[in-house]
Amino acid sequence: MERTKVIDLLKRTDYGSNVTVKGWVRTRRGSKAVNFIAINDGSTIKNIQVVVDVEKFDENILKDITTGACISVEGVLTQSQGAEQSVEIQGTKIEILGPAGSDYPLQKKGHSMEFLREHANIRMRTNTFGAVFRIRHNMAMAIHTYFHNHGFFYLNTPLITASDCEGAGQMFQVTTLDLNNLPKNEEGKIDYSQDFFGNATNLTVSGQLEGELGATALGSIYTFGPTFRAENSNTPRHLAEFWMIEPEVAFLELNGLMELEEDFIKYCVQWALDNCKDDLEFLNKMIDKTLIQRLESVVKEEFVRLPYTEGIKILEEAIKNGKKFEFPVSWGCDLASEHERYLVEEHFKKPVIMIDYPKEIKSFYMKMNEDGKTVQGTDVLFPAIGEIIGGSIREENFEKLNARMDELKMRKDPYDWYMETRKWGSCPHGGFGLGFERLILFVTGMQNIRDVIPFPRTPKNAMF
Repeated sequence: MERTKVIDLLKRTDYGSNVTVKGWVRTRRGSKAVNFIAINDGSTIKNIQVVVDVEKFDENILKDITTGACISVEGVLTQSQGAEQSVEIQGTKIEILGPAGSDYPLQKKGHSMEFLREHANIRMRTNTFGAVFRIRHNMAMAIHTYFHNHGFFYLNTPLITASDCEGAGQMFQVTTLDLNNLPKNEEGKIDYSQDFFGNATNLTVSGQLEGELGATALGSIYTFGPTFRAENSNTPRHLAEFWMIEPEVAFLELNGLMELEEDFIKYCVQWALDNCKDDLEFLNKMIDKTLIQRLESVVKEEFVRLPYTEGIKILEEAIKNGKKFEFPVSWGCDLASEHERYLVEEHFKKPVIMIDYPKEIKSFYMKMNEDGKTVQGTDVLFPAIGEIIGGSIREENFEKLNARMDELKMRKDPYDWYMETRKWGSCPHGGFGLGFERLILFVTGMQNIRDVIPFPRTPKNAMF
């Protein structure tokens, strides 16, 4: 008999029908006469209950029905007498597809997030992580749907690159050279001409620069793919491998960029509220009791537009009134998460788009304001997260961009192809980057970014 998913069985009312369900045992309880088996197949946060008349089954079959075991059940769909669900299955045939054994680590008790990270190969079977990764899927669908419906084209940018978009220098090197016998040139430096690509290459930190090329040809594009940063950080907000969404739009100005950022993020949050109700209600109950309220408020509230200089004044005034921050505040400083969250959660009590940052703390490609001190950068600041989006209008003028690179003493040859676009039909354009995992953190209420990606990559850790 064809298998039916749990999510579909729970919606059915054709009592008396013969059905087959396959999944993993969450719990088994009962007496010598009747057992109740809760089965989950990952299609929903909810389990379906199988009622088993013990006398009708072989004892050798029943003893292997333990937490974590994978089973197939045939039976009759009946109306449930319990309050948890409307239907259950009166089991008539059970097959053990995969016993779990006594050493199965996910028993019927609470497990710490640290413990579950050590067992990331099976943590998706828990209620919490099942909910997180179903929401992660839905957010990916929301992203592609939003951009498709708004006339954007999905562009695949390279994972291997010879340039560093952010200029941070914290990149993973890609090479086929023998590390035990590196070729050297006459100057005693590594001879990358003998490497696979003929020069030094790395894993990308961003698809933005290539995305700009797409925007100046197709009008509106977006990238959505993995990025890599070799930052030796073990904070709850950093990963070495993560996913980025990066739209780029030709003929875009600052106000239009902020409107795009706000509309996009509200669309994604509303998608979660509309399509992930059961999972959000579970996370709201078990992880963060203010989660749904916070999501609804983001959709409802109009984001504040806040110049950096004004934001610094607000923070300085808060300090005068007794507010304590771990990190100092002064014009020119790069705001810490505690500063961003104060503005969002305590001062304005709504999301903030901060603009007009000092040029010294932003990337070389951002368009300079007329004051010569600030750039047209935009950071979207969210409750519980801090910065969730970073964007800017890009500098389209060759001379100005070239002068900025000189000012920063940047090596230019890796960016020749990028600079050429400023000579050949350049146009005003802009875009932003959204770390996918930070979006999932916000939507799920989880506290550590390692818990919203299936297999986290962090310093000294590349398990699974």
